[in-house]
Amino acid sequence: MNVKRTSPLHDQVATLNPRWGRVRGMRMAAALAGDETVARESVAVVDLSCLDKAGVKGPEAAPWLEGLGIVVPAQANAWTGLPGSGVIARLGRGEFFLEDGAAGDTAGRVRDALGAGIAGVYPVTRQDAGIALVGRRVNELLVQTCNVNFQELDSESRTVVMTMMAGVAVLVIRQDHQNLPGFRIWCDPTYAPYLWETLTGIAAELDGGPIGTGRLLSQAAKLE
Repeated sequence: MNVKRTSPLHDQVATLNPRWGRVRGMRMAAALAGDETVARESVAVVDLSCLDKAGVKGPEAAPWLEGLGIVVPAQANAWTGLPGSGVIARLGRGEFFLEDGAAGDTAGRVRDALGAGIAGVYPVTRQDAGIALVGRRVNELLVQTCNVNFQELDSESRTVVMTMMAGVAVLVIRQDHQNLPGFRIWCDPTYAPYLWETLTGIAAELDGGPIGTGRLLSQAAKLE
């Protein structure tokens, strides 16, 4: 993917004087000061909006995806992995959200195969902002922003939670990183700057804060 894209959080990240890189055609903060310790000691907030996404819905969506060789979650509000560290979440009986990892190509393949839609299967435009929370104190941040008890959500259950976080509608899954508890959050890009400021503000109170995208996607970030 060579098309230049802009993160909905670009302006917020730019104030942090990052070392810039590009992931999947999007300019991202490859590194920020303090990256190496903040997640291990507290909680880190990471912009992952660069990852490629696709949406599919319709009564024939599940068998159509399976026909492409994609393993879909058996039930609603669940997710499973895609090749290249991607995810596919089942949001309802016939609606799916896909996001590739840094090196995956499933989302793009699905969009290309579906085009404008086929009988019983329809594309859903997904331009969600993506945020990761990682670190030992991540639950202390979450309890201040949402009434869901995420501490009970283990990484093996692969549950998808649709809820409100700081007044913003979000999609959340548990995804740990290097033996540290972690969560992935997606939201409408319009509300992403507000949610980012809220999360990073609380993280700062916990001696944490933003870190560069390259710390989670080290093999994909190409420095400028």
